Amino acid sequence: MESYFNLLAMLVAAISALVIGFIWYHPKVFGTAWMRATGLTEADLKGGNMAKIFILALFFAFLLSSALPGIVIHQVGALSLVGGDPSNALPSYAAFLSDYGNAFRTFKHGALHGTLTGIFIALPILGTNALFERKGAKYIFINSGYWIVTLAIMGGIICAW
Repeated sequence: MESYFNLLAMLVAAISALVIGFIWYHPKVFGTAWMRATGLTEADLKGGNMAKIFILALFFAFLLSSALPGIVIHQVGALSLVGGDPSNALPSYAAFLSDYGNAFRTFKHGALHGTLTGIFIALPILGTNALFERKGAKYIFINSGYWIVTLAIMGGIICAW
């Protein structure tokens, strides 16, 4: 039986979050606006331990990528119905996978579900935090936009792989 939790795909998806962040938060894209929205200066940003920041960012992105198969791959739902162990499933499970095992396993479909995850999970979480931190709409849209795009790419990678 096929495993829907592909470690290599999840690692590549996690790395994609850093690549997208490098582009998204570049000064010529949203970086300058983000710094103004956060109230940070270039001097503030130079004071951080970049190795620690990037290692933890990659770790957090990997945690996200490990949650995405259950969101972007529909067959994971069928696997959960048999308790995660296909050897304990009724014969109808194998018949179902024979008919639908590769249905909706495309980058486009994963990107759709990743986008929806960004809109309905990341945006409300970041938006709520930003409200209590007294941050403006620009802050919310820059950061949420990053996560919507990133989760779309991550979802596409994981679903298509």
